[in-house]
Amino acid sequence: MRIILLGPPGAGKGTQAKKLAESLKIAHISTGDILRQNVKEGTTLGKEAKDFMERGLLVPDELMSKMLSDRFSQADIKKGFILDGYPRNFAQALTLEEIFKQRNLDVDMVVYLDSSDAVIIQRLSGRLVCSTCGANFHITNMPPKKNGICDKCSGSLFQRTDDKEETIKKRLEVYKNEVSSLIKYYQDKNKLYRLVADGDAGIVLNEIVALTKKLHDSLKV
Repeated sequence: MRIILLGPPGAGKGTQAKKLAESLKIAHISTGDILRQNVKEGTTLGKEAKDFMERGLLVPDELMSKMLSDRFSQADIKKGFILDGYPRNFAQALTLEEIFKQRNLDVDMVVYLDSSDAVIIQRLSGRLVCSTCGANFHITNMPPKKNGICDKCSGSLFQRTDDKEETIKKRLEVYKNEVSSLIKYYQDKNKLYRLVADGDAGIVLNEIVALTKKLHDSLKV
């Protein structure tokens, strides 16, 4: 299965993508992971990205698309993949389409995790991020074993400046303005499946798995 996971910030895309990849035994492709890996390994693209990051600038779409294209050339995606964190807008969807054409790939389904503003604000305003490995925790939903310390690597946890309530509301406004054309794009391709993601993560995961199984079975007919 080749899956794109979409949804607003705080919908649980990263968490669901990792668990879904494990459940289906397919590759998990995250633009955040790709960026961190390229920077860590000092690749040519990673060095370019680091230069932008050190100047406090966003990594350009063109640079991210090159990293993504390289990732789709790796052998593990032959068994399938789940892509999370990309595309974020219509222009990126067209870029991804070109990457797929170059690699002779196509996507089977696009799952949109629909979350209410209230739930998103609750989730993001309590989110904690590891400064070393990037792992996510939550003050109430998923607290670390030791206060302020990452369970995985013992790095220090912090709250992102864009996870403040007022900033979250502004991010949601921007997201909604950008995502409408993206949703229509995949709807027109008959690839889009919407799921309510306000509930428990385990329940949402089961619903996604059931959806992928149903589509997989229909493709075999």
